[in-house]
Amino acid sequence: MTQNVDSLLVSIVISAYNEEKYLPGLIEDLKNQTYPKENIEILFINAMSTDGTTAIIQEFIKEDIEFNSIRLYNNPKKNQASGFNLGVKHSVGDLILKIDAHSKVTESFVMNNVAVIQQGESVCGGPRPTIVEEKGKWAEILHLVEENMFGSSIANYRNSSEDRYVSSIFHGMYKREVFQKVGLVNEQLGRTEDNDIHYRIREHGYKIRYSPSILSYQYIRPTFKKMLHQKYSNGLWIGLTTHVQPKCLSLFHYVPCLFVLSLVFSLVLLPITFVFITLLLGAYFLLLSLLTLLTLLKHKNGFLIVMPFLLFSIHFAYGLGTIVGLIRGFKWKKKYKRTVIYLEK
Repeated sequence: MTQNVDSLLVSIVISAYNEEKYLPGLIEDLKNQTYPKENIEILFINAMSTDGTTAIIQEFIKEDIEFNSIRLYNNPKKNQASGFNLGVKHSVGDLILKIDAHSKVTESFVMNNVAVIQQGESVCGGPRPTIVEEKGKWAEILHLVEENMFGSSIANYRNSSEDRYVSSIFHGMYKREVFQKVGLVNEQLGRTEDNDIHYRIREHGYKIRYSPSILSYQYIRPTFKKMLHQKYSNGLWIGLTTHVQPKCLSLFHYVPCLFVLSLVFSLVLLPITFVFITLLLGAYFLLLSLLTLLTLLKHKNGFLIVMPFLLFSIHFAYGLGTIVGLIRGFKWKKKYKRTVIYLEK
């Protein structure tokens, strides 16, 4: 028998490290959820924060009189994967919902997730556009770069308005049985743990449902330096993961790497490859220039003239990170021990 859409207990797992700037807003979003609070438990996983994160969570716990329960656990391992697993192990809900502390969710976020699950799905998620924490011309440029498919990704969870099945989602909701049958998140991976768990979920015969009604937002990195570091780290883990779980990745993940390698080899063999590198860079920057022109006409921001340079920089950082990861991976995989830990029934 199918339960009412608002009668299932939802366990929300939120991992946080030094998120005092964003947690108050996210907590307000949780308070505004239309799903019955008595059927929501919230598990905060604190990665040993050194700012006011702990105090903010403790104050929320102290003042709450609505939610089924709100609990705080410390994660000495600090990484996202171990934090999520810790939350799942301590959860008691029928459904488990992952939310990043660095984000915002709409009032119907939990309700719409549960509604999709009640349609017979086991895993679901929705669009996750990015937003900026500060206003201004430079912040707008960083946002436009991040939102552009040439600046971020073609991931299904970005902005699609089509209801369909996908290979991966962000801020996913999972039936409890999924982690009992598929296993928990791989704690040895960083930044690619979602790719891995969603690949394993699909391999076990589950489908991942994408619904545009399930809307959340992610804050972008506030500076270009932090954005570059993020892209480099993303690329690094693509390279490392290639050595141990290549099937969870797509060819798209390697495009920046191939671009950087083409540049490097062309420069080394410059007398021979002069025409090739000229055509490659010419076509590349022509594409970026056209993209910049279209964006400039739409947003009327003169600072967008630097957009081609910004896009090139993040492509190069991502590609370089992937190359470094591929090289380091030969040594790293020797100490990698793949053991699947299952959630107890």
